[in-house]
Amino acid sequence: MELDLFALEATQQLGARIAGHLGQSLCRHEEREFEDGEHKARPLDNVRGHDVYVIQSLHGDDRWTVNDKLVRMLFFIGALRDSGAARLTAVVPYLAYARKDRKTKLRDPVSTRYVAALFEAAGVDSVLTVDVHNLAAYQNAFRVPTGHLEARVLFVDRFASLDAELVVASPDVGGVKRAEAFRQDLQRRLRRPVASAFMEKQRSGGVVSGETLVGEVENRTVLMVDDLISSGTTLVRCARACRARGADTVYAVATHGAFVADANETLADPALARVVIADTVPPVRVQAAGLQAKLEVVPTAPLFAAAVRCMHEGGALEELLLTPDGDPPEGS
Repeated sequence: MELDLFALEATQQLGARIAGHLGQSLCRHEEREFEDGEHKARPLDNVRGHDVYVIQSLHGDDRWTVNDKLVRMLFFIGALRDSGAARLTAVVPYLAYARKDRKTKLRDPVSTRYVAALFEAAGVDSVLTVDVHNLAAYQNAFRVPTGHLEARVLFVDRFASLDAELVVASPDVGGVKRAEAFRQDLQRRLRRPVASAFMEKQRSGGVVSGETLVGEVENRTVLMVDDLISSGTTLVRCARACRARGADTVYAVATHGAFVADANETLADPALARVVIADTVPPVRVQAAGLQAKLEVVPTAPLFAAAVRCMHEGGALEELLLTPDGDPPEGS
């Protein structure tokens, strides 16, 4: 079955890089705007009987809202289904509404489940994303097969050359499992001990509190690991606590960099030496010179390309997460 790769306009650059790693070009498509705010998108290449992958990262930016991108992707998937695609996979580097995965207040929505229903109604056969906020909720929300990648394999490569005594920290208790999986992978790569730490955090009415840091960080380099940087408040609180306890250097490491609210000013805090993110969300909101100077973006195209090839050939995505010993990392 022939492999076709489309990337909607909002994610063209990442799509082109993924296609390049696959040794092919993006398929042609048209997107048109109408005076009343409506739009249409259609494939310009024949997709009948093909294995089709559509790339669209569902984050808001200065041109499109999250909802704009979601609707455009759903309509385009519908057009591909109507055009005879044999198999359709939605490749969503950043999946919108994934953080609203359970009821926390009376009559709360479970938005991640509603988004899953929309994708299924549009006709997808599978969905692929990276570092979703709650893996179990993501997998349970969809009735079609779900693929999940983890950027920690890329971050391990980035930090494997650090010549320092390392600590992997979670900025809150909820992220301990994620940080521990990264710590174990990094420790295997380095073949020497990597310590762990975590920060206490409570959130009530939008106010974050809690000051207890658990773990030994003195005279060490701390890698704070999270799935998403939003305003950056939680990360900076943890970074300050680490520095107060004698840490030499503190890095913030996260897959998705949203950088909303006062993130430009917050993350410029001198407690943070570097902010390392993946390119699932382009850092268009990073405008302050202080944050720009410490920002580093790790490319995900090789990982997504390997995943698309694996899915197209009928392989198991778990193979992309194997350790050098040939076993899946603990926590995966």
